[in-house]
Amino acid sequence: MFTEKIAEIISARVYRPEHVSEAAAARLRATARVDPDGRLVIIAADHPARGSLGVGGERLAMADRADLLERLCTALRRPGVTGVLGTADIVEDLLLLGVLDGKVVIGSMNRGGVSGTAFEMDDRFTGYDADTICRMGFDGGKMLLRIDPEDPLSARTLEACGRAVNDLAGRRLMAMVEPFISSRVQSLVRNDLSAEAMIRAISIASGLGSTSAYTWLKVPVVPDMERVMAASTLPALLLGGDVPATSGDTFNGWREALRLPSVRGIVAGRSLLYPSDGDVARAVDTVVGLL
Repeated sequence: MFTEKIAEIISARVYRPEHVSEAAAARLRATARVDPDGRLVIIAADHPARGSLGVGGERLAMADRADLLERLCTALRRPGVTGVLGTADIVEDLLLLGVLDGKVVIGSMNRGGVSGTAFEMDDRFTGYDADTICRMGFDGGKMLLRIDPEDPLSARTLEACGRAVNDLAGRRLMAMVEPFISSRVQSLVRNDLSAEAMIRAISIASGLGSTSAYTWLKVPVVPDMERVMAASTLPALLLGGDVPATSGDTFNGWREALRLPSVRGIVAGRSLLYPSDGDVARAVDTVVGLL
């Protein structure tokens, strides 16, 4: 049956592209961006647009769009899942599948820093903009902010992120900022996951824009999370990251971090959509249970 749904999506894109905007207009929006306890569980699916298709040791795990969409549908239907984060192509597929009613939708904004390229640190805003996010009736925009002290291209990304924070806040939309201090190791970009580096990254991200009223942070679980999260009063969501070798350790780390007052939920993609045992529903239910 899912093969038939994919065929319907392709047909709509060929013969009725206006159906995307119609589906967005007809969608039932979420009544609130957070649950009554101020919590969020967001399923992330914006990796492919940056050319990052690997999961664990499988380099092209996310390359099959029908498979990815089926996993997303399974995750979004689980109780306690708040919404989705994605680029326009994926969000529009989900709109055409009719699975976004009542869900928070976060548009991914800068995907220009393509993984593995010489210009990776130049994270251009090639995805959603604030105007489109507002017009489509979505709830916010997410941006990746990697700062390499040795790469001048980071300054351009920093400026663009500040501008995006302003554009979103001007429309009362969430600005979700994912900050890192990064560097190149043998030509590959690596994020510094030490407590000191994350404190610095969070401090920089918190000061972006002319207001931080609508800014949320998206952060990984690192050592000494209590000290790390003390760097800002902004609400934060935990970053899921790649599929862990031992999910138990990851879930325990999330559980401990979720006890901190500013940590309000989780944004996870590959770790929930491609769990090591293949059971998407169980992985999602486990994470929802942590909250």
